[in-house]
Amino acid sequence: MFSYLKNSRYFAQIADGVEELGAAELTGLGASDVKPTFRGAYFTADKATLYRVNYAARLLTHVYAPMVTFDCHSTKYLYKTARGIPWTEIFPLDRTFMITSTVSHSKINHSQYAAQVLKDAIVDTFKDRFGRRPNVDRLTPDLVFGLHLFNNKATISFETSGGSLHRRGYRRETVEAPMRETVAATIVALSGWDGSTPLYDPMCGSATLLCEALLSYCRIPAGGLRTSFGFMNLPDFDGRVWENVKRAEDRAARNLPEGLIGGSDVSKEAVAAARTNINLLKGGERVSVKRLPYQDIPALEGRTIVCNPPYGIRMGRMGDMREFIREFGDFLKKKCTGSTAFVYFGDRSLVKSVGLRSTWKKPLKNGPLDGRLVRYDLY
Repeated sequence: MFSYLKNSRYFAQIADGVEELGAAELTGLGASDVKPTFRGAYFTADKATLYRVNYAARLLTHVYAPMVTFDCHSTKYLYKTARGIPWTEIFPLDRTFMITSTVSHSKINHSQYAAQVLKDAIVDTFKDRFGRRPNVDRLTPDLVFGLHLFNNKATISFETSGGSLHRRGYRRETVEAPMRETVAATIVALSGWDGSTPLYDPMCGSATLLCEALLSYCRIPAGGLRTSFGFMNLPDFDGRVWENVKRAEDRAARNLPEGLIGGSDVSKEAVAAARTNINLLKGGERVSVKRLPYQDIPALEGRTIVCNPPYGIRMGRMGDMREFIREFGDFLKKKCTGSTAFVYFGDRSLVKSVGLRSTWKKPLKNGPLDGRLVRYDLY
C-alpha cells in the first residue's frame, strides 16, 4: 500500500519565502496538521480536501501524494527500489508520463540523472511485462511522478495537480516578461486587499495581477478553467467526491461589482492581451482596462494600487529605467493620496530610485528574478 493511502499525508510545493502564507491557505482549504518546510508544506487531507486544494489553491505550484520513502545512497538502490513499485498496475501502456526531480544534500547529486534512473525503472517494468514501454511527454503528460531526494532519503510521489498549478488557463495572450500567476496571487494576498477599496494596476501588461485580484475577490477557484488534474489518475480516485467538491466551490463564487477592479497600460498590444485574458474569467467584463500612460491618470486616491513596473531586463538601459522609476515615485506621491501601493521590482536595485519611504519590503521570486515587493502608504 502506498504511503499516502496509509496516512493521508501529502506535500504541497510552495515558492521560497511564501511557505507560511501557503500553509495558511492550506489550512483555510481544510487541510490539517500543516507543517511548513523549505519550499513547501506537509499536510493531512481526506480525498475531498486533496481535490479542493488542487482546484482552489492560489499560492501552490504542485501537490504530491507520496508513494514510497526510503534510504537511498546510490542510483543502483534507487533503481532497485523503483522496480519494486507495481507501475503496470498504476497506469496503462498507452499513457504518457514525465518525472520531476529535486536533489540536495545527498550522495546522488544530479537531479536529471536521478530522474533518468527512475524513468528507466518505470519503462523497464513495462518492457518486462509487455515487451513495449510507455512514452515520456515533457509538455503534456498524462501522469507526472515526483522524485525528492534530501539527506539521502528518497520519496517517490504521484503529482496530483496535473502540471504546475500556476497555469490557470486564462493567459491566452501575453507580453514580454509576464508575471507568473502564483506570484501575482501572492502579491494580492500580501496586500490584504478585500474589496473594501478599489484596486488598480497602472501598468497592467497582460493583466495577470488584475486576473488574480478578480479570482480572489469573486472566490473563483484558481483551477476553474483547467480540464483535468493529476489526482484523477490516482488508483483511489473517487469521481463522485470530486464532483461534489467542484460543485460546492463553484457555488461559493460571488459577482464582481462594477468599478472595483481596473487597470491601464501605455501599450496597445498589452491592453489587447489584457482584455482577452480577463474576459475568459466570470465577471471579467466588469474590469475596466484602458490604453493610458500612467502619467495621464488624473488621480488614484483612496485605492489599493498593485503593479509590476517594467524593469531593466524588459526596458533596456538601466539609466533610463532609474529615471522611469523616479518619475513613477513622483506620480505616487502627488496623485495617489490616501492610497496604498504594492510595487513589485523584478530588479531590486531599482527600489531606491522611487524616492519614497517604504512601509515594508518582502523578497519575492518571479521565475529566475529575485525581486522585492514593496509597500508604500501614501499619506
